[in-house]
Amino acid sequence: MGETILVTGSTGFIGSRMLSYLAKEGSVVRIFLRPESVCGVLPEGIEVVRGSFSDLEALVRAVSGVDRIVHLAGLTKAVDEAGYDAGNVLPVRNLLAVIREHNPTLKRFLFVSSLTAAGPASEGTYGVKESDLPTPVSAYGRSKLRAETLCLESSADIPITIVRPPAVYGPGDRDVLQVFQMLAKGVLVTAGSSVRQRFSMIYVDDLVSGMMAAARSDRAEGRIYYITSLRSCSWDEVIGAAQQVLGFKKLHKVSIPKPFVFLVGMVIGAAGSLSGKPALINRDKANELVQDYWVCSPDQAEHDFGFTAGTSLTEGVAKTISWYRQKGWL
Repeated sequence: MGETILVTGSTGFIGSRMLSYLAKEGSVVRIFLRPESVCGVLPEGIEVVRGSFSDLEALVRAVSGVDRIVHLAGLTKAVDEAGYDAGNVLPVRNLLAVIREHNPTLKRFLFVSSLTAAGPASEGTYGVKESDLPTPVSAYGRSKLRAETLCLESSADIPITIVRPPAVYGPGDRDVLQVFQMLAKGVLVTAGSSVRQRFSMIYVDDLVSGMMAAARSDRAEGRIYYITSLRSCSWDEVIGAAQQVLGFKKLHKVSIPKPFVFLVGMVIGAAGSLSGKPALINRDKANELVQDYWVCSPDQAEHDFGFTAGTSLTEGVAKTISWYRQKGWL
């Protein structure tokens, strides 16, 4: 297509698939990397700009002359709210500042937020919609919402679109990998009620195509969208899709009660605060884990720019597990 697109967060799970997608369609790609980031093998022709998000001169080099920006970089673990703001809010504030001054003809700034910015749904069938009032239940979600607010406040002079992905899975993901590793051993441990819980999921390549559709849609300018699958799923549906590939005969399911999840989160989180290092789980993360309905609606994205996720849960799980096996992860 000949456009020049800047991607941040390109070394991550979603970012790496985004680079492949853009390279295949013929876009000119530039990536912004922190000085310490290891980029590995990149598609041919990608330009690299290194710097921190507090380095305004580096950001000017990154944003100058590009047509669109996909801001994927972010922080998913921090000790406190200030840490999340440093990783999720400050980069957006500084990017918007340099865009305003050094790339006034930018076609679109796509901010990749999260379903956690909206918070969980009250039921598991239809899920939250873009018009619903956000009620984040974690510091991570609140930081993403603050970054969204900065974007919307700048939308009068910068063309902005915000997308909120739900859980994302596919080749390269290490979070959902842990679920498949448990299932391969005939065990599934969940936080909260595995019977009640439903959640939206999307295969990574569907997400990438949906994000770029949003970034290029005139109707999407100044708006927020959920890029998600057609319907939510249950733990039993995930188990069924994985069983067809993994072939386990019996499954022992363990649902950890909410009070115990909070207790573990409080204890481990306190230890992390004392050490100054983000903990694997804290009370805040526990509050995310025990929610019954992390579900969002795909309707607005389909209505405004025709996006529909094309990969079924069965197909996506099979592709993902096959990739894990090829890489020796499973």
